[in-house]
Amino acid sequence: MERRKFLETVGAGFGLYGLAAVLEGASGPVNPLAVKAPHFEAKAKRIIYLFLNGGPSQVDTFDPKPMLAKYHGKPMPAGNLKTERKTGNLMQSPFEFRRCGKSGIEVSEIFPKVGSVIDEFCVIRSMHTDRPNHEPSLLMLNSGDKFPGRPSMGSWLTYGLGSENQNLPGYVVLCPGLPVLGHQNWAANFLPAVYQGTYVPMLEKDPKKLISYIRNASLTPQQQRKELELLEQLNMHHMAKQGHDAQLEATIQSAEIAFRMQAEAPDAFDITKEPETVRARYGEGDFGRGCLIARRLIERGVRMVQVYFGNFQPWDNHDDIELHRPLAEQSDGAIAALIQDLRASGLLDETIVMVGGEFGRTPAVEVGGLVKVQNGRDHNNHGFSYLVAGGGFRGGTVYGATDDFGFAAVEKKVHIHDLHATVLNQMGLDHTRLTYRYSGRDYRLTDVAGNVVKDIVSS
Repeated sequence: MERRKFLETVGAGFGLYGLAAVLEGASGPVNPLAVKAPHFEAKAKRIIYLFLNGGPSQVDTFDPKPMLAKYHGKPMPAGNLKTERKTGNLMQSPFEFRRCGKSGIEVSEIFPKVGSVIDEFCVIRSMHTDRPNHEPSLLMLNSGDKFPGRPSMGSWLTYGLGSENQNLPGYVVLCPGLPVLGHQNWAANFLPAVYQGTYVPMLEKDPKKLISYIRNASLTPQQQRKELELLEQLNMHHMAKQGHDAQLEATIQSAEIAFRMQAEAPDAFDITKEPETVRARYGEGDFGRGCLIARRLIERGVRMVQVYFGNFQPWDNHDDIELHRPLAEQSDGAIAALIQDLRASGLLDETIVMVGGEFGRTPAVEVGGLVKVQNGRDHNNHGFSYLVAGGGFRGGTVYGATDDFGFAAVEKKVHIHDLHATVLNQMGLDHTRLTYRYSGRDYRLTDVAGNVVKDIVSS
């Protein structure tokens, strides 16, 4: 608003007093994060998405392939599939696989604690996606499209269902640093801005530093409340004259959430309130603390929490697949502890836990001048594994299969659109009905594809 217009509105005749009369009877903006009814009865209410950014290798984690040992050092009989970089002969996994749990699902030795809770997971071994490079694959997993500009899954969920806790954001992203494409991975894009993910960089252990500037050092809560009320009145007066403004409403709601977060967020992010024994089970690393905070946020009604494993793409082991061992050591205990705690509290029944990366890796060794040590694997979009637990997913089961060497999904193939459709289904949402009209057409998370994989969920 121009200064002259502002003075004309509120300066003459004590205009602020008159503003109350102007606004009398006018209802406030509808809270876009208010809880909304699902399309049908939901099996799950919340999601924790543990993202192993960089692309973990399926044949070294959750998809054992004995034929790799038999053909180690030899060309793949049918030839290597097209990937991003040049690959050579087949390479066996340096890790042993062991049967775990009552289900006897085979899990790599580098994930012994995940193996101890494998009966809670549905292991999907037939995932596939469209591109073998990070950027489009990250976008596909997060927003259902390989090009920028689509809303993230967490944004779609909060748009469709709202949030159970109005004192915290509905969608929170925890990551030390940034993955490839950064904030685009949790953006709302053409959905109202209030639905975008709230990014918290996991760079500090002290909750006061972790979510800095959460409290106003200059004003009391009562003074802040008066400021917000005045600002809201001015904004509503503006909208009454200029018409509906989605971005302005989102700004109003963001300010309200930030104000209410002062009371609850410091407690939710303060893991020192957990017993030392609990913190030890999750581990001292960024990922372990992220998993523990995710559990505390879910307990408080946050709709979706996404925890990235580390900065940039740590699982992108082109040089040496042996690097998967220390990475797994940092994530294994935290994943298991999260599942155990959710099961003990009863929350696992209504919380979906997803574990995976943007694609898998080749069973053949990567060769060429781009790598210093030729003991790693290239990106592989043709076939990889995902773990999904809770929220009505059938634990202790394996679904689908890759070929004998783990290169491509060949049995009961699951595309990213299918995974999204199934997750939304468990949240009580029909993926074909969760739409938003933009630029002359209706958009949805699954674009124009996707099928619910009924065999991996309870009826």
